[in-house]
Amino acid sequence: MKKYYFLVLTLFLSTLLYSQQVHKKTLKLMGSRFDISVVENDSLKAHEHINTAINEITRIEKLISSWDKNSQTSEINKNAGIKPVKVSTELFNLIQRSLAISKLTDGAFDISYASMDKIWKFDGSMKIMPSTESVKSSVSKVGYQNIILNKKNQTVFLKLKGMKIGFGGVGKGYAADKTKKLLISKGVVAGIINASGDMNTWGKQPNGDAWKVAITNPMNKNKAFALLPISNGAVVTSGNYEKYVTFNSIRYSHIIDPRTGYPTTGILSVSVFAPKAELADALATSVFVMGTEVGIDRINQLNNIECIIIDDKGKVHTSKNININKL
Repeated sequence: MKKYYFLVLTLFLSTLLYSQQVHKKTLKLMGSRFDISVVENDSLKAHEHINTAINEITRIEKLISSWDKNSQTSEINKNAGIKPVKVSTELFNLIQRSLAISKLTDGAFDISYASMDKIWKFDGSMKIMPSTESVKSSVSKVGYQNIILNKKNQTVFLKLKGMKIGFGGVGKGYAADKTKKLLISKGVVAGIINASGDMNTWGKQPNGDAWKVAITNPMNKNKAFALLPISNGAVVTSGNYEKYVTFNSIRYSHIIDPRTGYPTTGILSVSVFAPKAELADALATSVFVMGTEVGIDRINQLNNIECIIIDDKGKVHTSKNININKL
């Protein structure tokens, strides 16, 4: 009898395993492409879970968008140099974490980058380098040190008139993290939230294999450089192989150093692996700005965080605890 029950249980578990499928939907959210994938054996439930994810991402966008005039972020920006603005606990904590990353990266990451004058263009229309004076002036209102938080009153104050904050360097990663947490609470056993390269995963594929992430080859964007397994973690890849401008044989990335106003050079691609996409998102941008040597050194000082850098010569640099099997 015990053998019979064991056989029935085995058949049940086997049927459950192989009836699970990856259900995926691709759409535009937060101005970017989102791929939402969930593992579920019921297509109706999968559809419900995907809608739950969409609603959560939309909620976050309304909270952090600097384009939505009714958002709390816009309210902070409108009152720059005027008065502190009381915000929700969620937004206050996000800004607080962002400032902590700014300190960690010596300002290479800075949400006040939104104050920067847009003097660099990466659409092919730019023919001459901006002047030194205009570049310096472009970042005159940038500086995380001028973002004043009052924890007791839960307020945010931008000290300089005309100063702005934006979450372009961390917002999609944050949305991926929050959506993953919500879906897990709803009983979704596995899935991927891919926010235009800001990817967070949990669980495994229906066949029991770990999810795998392809790292784009920056020398040929139509090919993958490597395929790496990722389990219950996040990976974010930033690259300048699509948006850049070249002057005097130097390739300038669309990622701009908020401390100097100059675009980054020397790196084509940065991939950061971390427990959360929010952190990976911020650090990927930071490493681009800090450069290969300083970036690798900073990543090596952090627990459970790894990175892969591909420089403009095609050379691969990695943090100390990562192994790559090239395709």
